[in-house]
Amino acid sequence: MDIIDPMRIGVISDTHLNGYDNRLEEIAEGLFRDVDLIMHAGDIVEEGVLDVFGAKDICAVRGNMDSASLRNALPEKRVVEIHGHRIGLIHGWGGPFAIEKKLLNEFSNIDCLVYGHTHRAVNKVKNDLLIFNPGSATGRTLKGINSVGILEVDDNTIKGRIINLE
Repeated sequence: MDIIDPMRIGVISDTHLNGYDNRLEEIAEGLFRDVDLIMHAGDIVEEGVLDVFGAKDICAVRGNMDSASLRNALPEKRVVEIHGHRIGLIHGWGGPFAIEKKLLNEFSNIDCLVYGHTHRAVNKVKNDLLIFNPGSATGRTLKGINSVGILEVDDNTIKGRIINLE
């Protein structure tokens, strides 16, 4: 388990990029400029994509579309503790039906589940657990709207916010 102490987390998933992309640079320099940590929920595709975040701390997991080198370098899932809250980070697999239930079975005693894979943004609380999917930052989406997320964490709460990109 990783122990990190940020207050604002930029959450991104399903970038599906092989290299530099100006849309991702705009996210890094704009929406994520003042975050303490970047969480990437997989399907990065190539490792160099993460370079756009510069010196920011990055916590990432592998996705089903990631290169062999990324699949070897990144874990399938991880738990990050922030201000006493346990955040489970995983990409996901299979169809979207009941995906949250499947992914929750991969963790125990978490306060927030962050996942990707479906390209559908989710920000909801169920049984005192925040379930959060930032959607796809630069990949295809069903509605044609890309998105990222922000988690705000303090000693008492975890709050999520989805940001639709233009």
